[in-house]
Amino acid sequence: MAEKKLIHEILPVGWLQCNCSILGDPETREALVLDPGDEVERVLEVLKRHSLTVKAIVSTHAHIDHVGGLQKLQQATGAPVLMHGDDLELYRHLDEQAAWLGVPPPPAARVDQLLREGDTVRWGNYTASVLHTPGHTPGSMSLYLPQARKVELAENVSGTLFAGDTLFAGSIGRTDLWGGSMTDILRSIRTKFLVLPDETLVYPGHGPATTIGEERTSNPFLQAGKS
Repeated sequence: MAEKKLIHEILPVGWLQCNCSILGDPETREALVLDPGDEVERVLEVLKRHSLTVKAIVSTHAHIDHVGGLQKLQQATGAPVLMHGDDLELYRHLDEQAAWLGVPPPPAARVDQLLREGDTVRWGNYTASVLHTPGHTPGSMSLYLPQARKVELAENVSGTLFAGDTLFAGSIGRTDLWGGSMTDILRSIRTKFLVLPDETLVYPGHGPATTIGEERTSNPFLQAGKS
């Protein structure tokens, strides 16, 4: 019998179209929700359609477009909220972020667990490793699944990376906001991402999926210093 594939649905949510990923174990029906930035009703619809129970809610970083729906989803599911501790200060200033964008501030969720480099997040039979990837924000982090069970862009995918706003298809995250650093984000990409196999599938926080190999060879921000 063929192994069932990881349930993975991506919902671009909010006016900045943050990629909210819903990852479900088809056997245990436990799920991980990554970056529920807005439109929580749509997230709940997907969870109901697949009969999934949320094990954890994870934020790759604390910018408002990625955390705007945390409190509503936490309230609806009872699941714990996880983020890196270095972004707590940013999360405490949702009102200032909202004022900068000219939108009402969302209610803040209770942060139940602070993640750091080397931690793991588990749901059902799946385990993701936490990579601390500062640069876009001080507490930006990514999740890496060493063995992917869903193949979309390549036949031999050796892992799946949820990169938040650190790496995009053909670009990188902006570093001109509070706590951002071009030096840090490039170091994060080179030391945490480019050591992964080229076939690694990358899901950014916005926009289309890509692979490590594609970004290694064609991303203009990663070509500096190459002969």
